[in-house]
Amino acid sequence: MHPDTAAHFEFLHAAEAVAASLGIPVSAISARDGDEAVRGIAKFADAPDGGLIVPPHPSNVGNHDLLIESTARLRLPAIYPFRSFVTSGGLISYGFDQLEHWRGAAGYIDRMLRGARPADLPVQAPTKYELVVNLKTAAALGLTLLPSLLARADEVIE
Repeated sequence: MHPDTAAHFEFLHAAEAVAASLGIPVSAISARDGDEAVRGIAKFADAPDGGLIVPPHPSNVGNHDLLIESTARLRLPAIYPFRSFVTSGGLISYGFDQLEHWRGAAGYIDRMLRGARPADLPVQAPTKYELVVNLKTAAALGLTLLPSLLARADEVIE
């Protein structure tokens, strides 16, 4: 995660809160660029029984292929923020539906072009989230995914 952003701390604190309730330790990888991310992932992968949560940060999206390649090479299960990571070979993604999100943005632009002041428009959170699973990647990692997880997935990539 990029350590210089407020989102880094918000995401980390949320993960720590949930993990603590489950008795799972959390450690963060702080990376300002792709090379730092690869080194951090490699160091993290040395610990047994680990998994990686890749937060939705622009630097992670920009290093999309590098993150997928690193986790695959190190045989580290990872969950990503967007479906594009999974369609490119990542294991699992859970995040908002980007297409639906951008369609909503088009509605905002239309309203502004018709004279609405941006400050008067409501802030809207995403309303549709999707779970995407890549079975080929799971097999390559030697993982057997629970049928209940697969049944809940919006898309399962064979």
